[in-house]
Amino acid sequence: MPEPKRRGTVVLIGGAEEKGPSADVLGRFVEALDGRKLVVMTCATEDPEGAWERYRKTFRELGVQEIAHVDVRDRVMALDDKTSAPLDGAGGVFFTGGDQLRITSHLGATPAFRRIKTIVDEGGVVAGTSAGAAVMSDTMLIGGESDNTPHVGDIVSMAPGFGFLNGYIVDIHFSERGRIGRLVGAVAQNPAILGVGVDEDTAVFVADGCAEVVGSGGVWFIDGTTAHGSNVSEGQPNETLAIEDVRVHVLNAGRRFDLIQKQVAG
Repeated sequence: MPEPKRRGTVVLIGGAEEKGPSADVLGRFVEALDGRKLVVMTCATEDPEGAWERYRKTFRELGVQEIAHVDVRDRVMALDDKTSAPLDGAGGVFFTGGDQLRITSHLGATPAFRRIKTIVDEGGVVAGTSAGAAVMSDTMLIGGESDNTPHVGDIVSMAPGFGFLNGYIVDIHFSERGRIGRLVGAVAQNPAILGVGVDEDTAVFVADGCAEVVGSGGVWFIDGTTAHGSNVSEGQPNETLAIEDVRVHVLNAGRRFDLIQKQVAG
């Protein structure tokens, strides 16, 4: 079951968010940061310096006064306590996009991860865009067919995430890459998890068991709690996936979703 409350705020950004002084999603993230120190994590990307410069410039334009870069390029660096020392005293962390497995395989059970978890547990804000959003839940979606009706034999690749949100699975670049089929396929494999699909230039801010949508696109909530009639375990590999009574909510900016009751909250 999704956990009822967490002291901090988790921000899931679907990727390709607008940058610059008028950026809506990143501007809202800076508001949540509330003047505290920000650390940018670039471990997901193969161009950490380029990503750092882009986001450093953007966050400066949005008014962040204290900003630092933690450049973890492999697990050896993440295990070195000194590498993640800039996280001390931070009130917010921002993960850039790239490859989500680079994030989890480099940071899991390291001093860097423990510092980030402490920030969230003590009321900070942690955000991720694209791959950086996918790692936030306990179950992480890392691959699968897009833009087609799923089949029983389609492989929806999943792996353990960071667990800052429990009971969810997050997909990104959602509408733009036609990923509703693979998210439904993931939920069909375990209807206890809530699927969250986030469009580009869109974010969902999660705090106190409630999710608020910010940005120009939509956020899709795929709820399999009452689902039945699925052939995911008995069907043939080339058989079209079937599942009945899946609830789908699509919310735009300003709308809220109660993650505990799994219903629209306004």
